[in-house]
Amino acid sequence: MQIDGVRYKTFETERLFIRPCMVDDAEFIFKLLNSESWLKFIGDRNVKSVEEAREYIKEKMYPQLKRLGFGNYMVIRKSDDVKMGTCGLHDRVGLEGIDIGFAFLPEFEGKGYAFEAADKIKTAGFELFSLVEINAITLPANKNSRKLLEKIGLQFEKYITLPNDTEELMFYRLVKTENDYS
Repeated sequence: MQIDGVRYKTFETERLFIRPCMVDDAEFIFKLLNSESWLKFIGDRNVKSVEEAREYIKEKMYPQLKRLGFGNYMVIRKSDDVKMGTCGLHDRVGLEGIDIGFAFLPEFEGKGYAFEAADKIKTAGFELFSLVEINAITLPANKNSRKLLEKIGLQFEKYITLPNDTEELMFYRLVKTENDYS
């Protein structure tokens, strides 16, 4: 897939297409960023219109994609081309290493899509992007996120607080071993 003349990796699983988020996804991103579970477990990004979602994609997603070759991916169901959520590898401010994150609209939760996407993105992180570890953060109250992180192999390590924040987060990590992905 090409964005601004640069070709980026896309992925496929049995049920999903996974490709970098694009400006054309602004309507979906606006809906996702303002969904109840996003606001509760991830936080308000103050994106109050589709136009602001376009700017969010340009200013928050594209720079990392251009810098590292990976970032936030749109998760699309193959059977009907419906956009369901996002999953990606993020270089977050205040967090050492690369973080895996995911979010789906409520109607697509609990159906295995997040696991399928996160497992594929985790594997790509190690195999294609040469990461040696993948981290994740989540609120203690987000039991579904915690279960998914553990299901894809991450282990809880400690509680942390990000700079300029007061909320305590659970920090997970998965370190690639020599036998993994060889």
